[in-house]
Amino acid sequence: MLRWKLKKSVPFEVEETLISYMRQAPREGGVDVVTALGRLRIIREYEALAENLGLTPGVVLSSSLAAVSLLAEHRPTLLARIAGQALTTVIVRDGVLCGYRCTELPVHGTSLTPQMLLEEIYPVAAYYQDTWHEGIQGVRVAGLGARLPEFVKPLETEFHCEVRSLLHTAFSEGRLSDEARPLADRELEGLVGWMLQRN
Repeated sequence: MLRWKLKKSVPFEVEETLISYMRQAPREGGVDVVTALGRLRIIREYEALAENLGLTPGVVLSSSLAAVSLLAEHRPTLLARIAGQALTTVIVRDGVLCGYRCTELPVHGTSLTPQMLLEEIYPVAAYYQDTWHEGIQGVRVAGLGARLPEFVKPLETEFHCEVRSLLHTAFSEGRLSDEARPLADRELEGLVGWMLQRN
């Protein structure tokens, strides 16, 4: 059924697509399903890398989806994760994935301005506010490193809530062990999120 529903929205042949899904709590009555998909040949490339090292791949997971596990908020929280020219915008509320969008930024993350970031994340925030009839109550940011302070005030002004580093928040709340510190120091929040899921 998912293949049939996705057929018109996938930019490649649905037969070439690997689909993974999970059911989550619905906002209203009915069934909500979170679906992740990837082109089979691309997934095979990742698996081949592990196999060439004598490893058996168990899970191929987007680093942004892995990082979502670091959001342990009960209130609606927006995550903006920058990696190179890729921006992933996620909204999570009480463990429910309410919005997810991955876009290519017009510039590399090192040249990103607060206004550019706001323009890119606004569509997901507006969708959430229109659909759920409430505002964003927390913003977490990953991938800006030492540049984060430049973005805090503009994001706080736009969303009227606290803006913090994703990894800093997870550590300060005591949800991450010291074993994760070397990965966090290198801003590998996807791997840190995977460690948290694994535990």
